[in-house]
Amino acid sequence: MVGTWKDLAPALSAEGYCVFALNYGQATGLSEGNLMRMFGGADIAESAEQLAGFVDQVRAATGVPQVDIVGHSLGGTVSRQYLRFEGGADRANPTLNKVHSLVTLGATNHGTSFGDVQALGAIAQALGVPVTTLAGVAVGPSYIQQMVGSPFLQVLNAGGDTDPGIDYTVVASRSDTVSTPAENTFLTAGPGAVVHNVWLQDGCATNTAEHIQLTTDPRAVYIIQRALDPTYGDRNPAPC
Repeated sequence: MVGTWKDLAPALSAEGYCVFALNYGQATGLSEGNLMRMFGGADIAESAEQLAGFVDQVRAATGVPQVDIVGHSLGGTVSRQYLRFEGGADRANPTLNKVHSLVTLGATNHGTSFGDVQALGAIAQALGVPVTTLAGVAVGPSYIQQMVGSPFLQVLNAGGDTDPGIDYTVVASRSDTVSTPAENTFLTAGPGAVVHNVWLQDGCATNTAEHIQLTTDPRAVYIIQRALDPTYGDRNPAPC
């Protein structure tokens, strides 16, 4: 996962941020993990538990009460699971939140069809091919949990999209062919939360960055910087 943040991490460091990154969700056993040995393949709830421990380590190491999180794709969904169920946010007393801002990039917040994969899989499943079982073994349970309408996402979103006291910036690209439809990533603000839903192409219609490029595209990096520091846009022009 180091390559995921090869551009964003130094860009944030240059602005004075302490940057930490976590490899998560790679269980070891075949029954618990995945044949492809992919990070992020484990059950999303387990990954959120790992994130909770990591955030506590970062807070202890830096001495800060709150952190900002940037999550790409599954990472955004894991982060929301952490906020809702693993102590990242305190709905009764938001002043105790461990997270100040969450920026998600092409996150599967309301599920994805993975392009046309989900529709094709449903056809194969109806014909007796155990696609769901095979995908879970090959990639891991998180693959199924991210699909539109999954029981996991129904539980995650049942209490509303947001938690009080959190500032959310949700970035989507119209060229995304992985988190689809791309607008499924957008969140609706609940009580006490602030949500900024941003198309990468807003103000730059020619931008063609795809899903994987949301962590490296200069405009995406600019949007992330501005989300973490609203004054960043006063000092730097928006690239296109």
